[in-house]
Amino acid sequence: MNGIKIKINEEGEKIESYKEMDKEKEKVEGIEEPSKKSREKARKKKVKPAEEMTKQELLVKLKDTEQEAKKNYDLYMRTYAEMENIKKRGEKERAELTKYANESFIKEILPVIDNLKKAISHVQDDNNPSGVVEGLELTLNVLMKTLDKAGLKEVEAEGKPFDPNFHEAISQQIDDTVAPGHVIIELQKGYLLNGRLIRPSMVVISQGNSNKKEDTV
Repeated sequence: MNGIKIKINEEGEKIESYKEMDKEKEKVEGIEEPSKKSREKARKKKVKPAEEMTKQELLVKLKDTEQEAKKNYDLYMRTYAEMENIKKRGEKERAELTKYANESFIKEILPVIDNLKKAISHVQDDNNPSGVVEGLELTLNVLMKTLDKAGLKEVEAEGKPFDPNFHEAISQQIDDTVAPGHVIIELQKGYLLNGRLIRPSMVVISQGNSNKKEDTV
């Protein structure tokens, strides 16, 4: 019997020892840094069901919801405005592309127009003009009407004040009949395509009544 009591006492001591170890382990775990999962849970607020909230809690919840809704609405409006701006820019770019799609082609035609005008001028100076003049003029008129529909316009130059935005000065001359700074002679016609300058007019500018000799710009 004594042997049995001793054995029971030994088992009891082991159990108590294990309990003490468990307590120590719990203490250590209690002071350890919380796990990632526990930290995530701590960050999340426990939301009560609406029926369990007080009137004050419901008012706070309503205010938070209104602020969140306003924030989302503002974000929606900014996104919508940005999308509208992108749409308008795209439409403008397409319109510009269509408007000036023929610019390179028309620039290639301008020397043809120049040559036709020169040919007409030379034939008109001839003492015996023929039907060639009429044919050239007809051809030029048809061509200019076609290009006019595409948006081509001539730059006004002769007799006008010199404008560096539309004119390219080749030289200056003394001229008593033309005010200084005005165009005396247009050497080459300038053109606009739908309001955009595609070739400036080559001009000679008046110096007015002066004793200075012709001066190249």
